[in-house]
Amino acid sequence: MPFSIRLPVTAQDLDELQHVSNVVYVRWIQDVAVAHSEAVGLSLEVYRQLGAVFVVRRHEVDYLRPALAGDEVEVETRVVAKSPVTATRQTFIRRVADGQVLVQAQTQWAYVSTSTGRPVRIPPEVTQRFTIEPV
Repeated sequence: MPFSIRLPVTAQDLDELQHVSNVVYVRWIQDVAVAHSEAVGLSLEVYRQLGAVFVVRRHEVDYLRPALAGDEVEVETRVVAKSPVTATRQTFIRRVADGQVLVQAQTQWAYVSTSTGRPVRIPPEVTQRFTIEPV
């Protein structure tokens, strides 16, 4: 099942063209992934205890429509694929008022050791918390 959060678009989110900055969309993509992880019981502290954390390896972002001040957006994510050391998330950002998809993104997250910074296998206690949900 996808996980989502709702966020208001504030003046601080806008760029000089008065729509949401590309940097803000990327922050929201990361924020929803972190919130999803925390919702399934995997906080940063738990990852540190396990000795490894997820870090972004690659973002692929399609900007389709602008969000403006006063809009409310829903940021939805799901894990769509995994390998022994990576997980891939699909994220959609929609305007709540009309359901229009504003941004779609795919992010590859690598699971890396906190001591070496090198990729390590994702342990079962992590993978079992996330259902793979192809779009």
